[in-house]
Amino acid sequence: MTSTMTEATDPWCLREGESAALLSGHPWRRFAVLGDSVAEGLCEPVDGYPDVQWADRIAAELRAAAPDLAYLNLGSRGLRAHEVRATQLGPALEFRPDLALVVCGGNDAFRPAYDADAVDAELTAMVEALQAAGTDVITVGMFDVSHSPAVPEVHRANLGTRMRRLADHTRALAERLGTVHVHLTDHPLTADPSIYSSDGRHGSARSDAIAAAETLRRLSHHLRTRKARMS
Repeated sequence: MTSTMTEATDPWCLREGESAALLSGHPWRRFAVLGDSVAEGLCEPVDGYPDVQWADRIAAELRAAAPDLAYLNLGSRGLRAHEVRATQLGPALEFRPDLALVVCGGNDAFRPAYDADAVDAELTAMVEALQAAGTDVITVGMFDVSHSPAVPEVHRANLGTRMRRLADHTRALAERLGTVHVHLTDHPLTADPSIYSSDGRHGSARSDAIAAAETLRRLSHHLRTRKARMS
């Protein structure tokens, strides 16, 4: 894919020096990622944007402020929520993270038989287990991929309904459990074709750059809020 912008000029991406200011003095030293292909990183290259996927970007920015940060990415493409919990929660807990990103449910929502309550239960089990181990957890409402030009028009409306239901349920779960939630579904660019890959299922390098910026801003807000509560 091509773009007339670069990450440096993209108004939705991090500005020079912004990440250092957002994450200055952050407490995290062990960052784990659980999920499907979004976590693994299958973004499509875009001219002007480094070919670095979302979770790796977050880890790099965390490490820039804390060089001793340990990073484990367990993400694997094609997994549904129950498979993520079954195969990744144990290894993640063994890693003893103090920060974890959990992103899944998209593969469930791609299916007409998507069971939102079942996905909620899997996400809840993972978040609660990580929190019980002392981990700050990031959850995500993903960009609505039904806007991708590669999605056939006949499937667009129903897929969009399911993706939005997944996002709404995940946001409600985040509010209930107290996660650091990144809601991308209503981002101003969610219908912009430049943020989607040509496979109709994943994002582009631009979407990963934007998602990383939004994630770091939410982490910074979380730190400021926690500090205010303790003062």
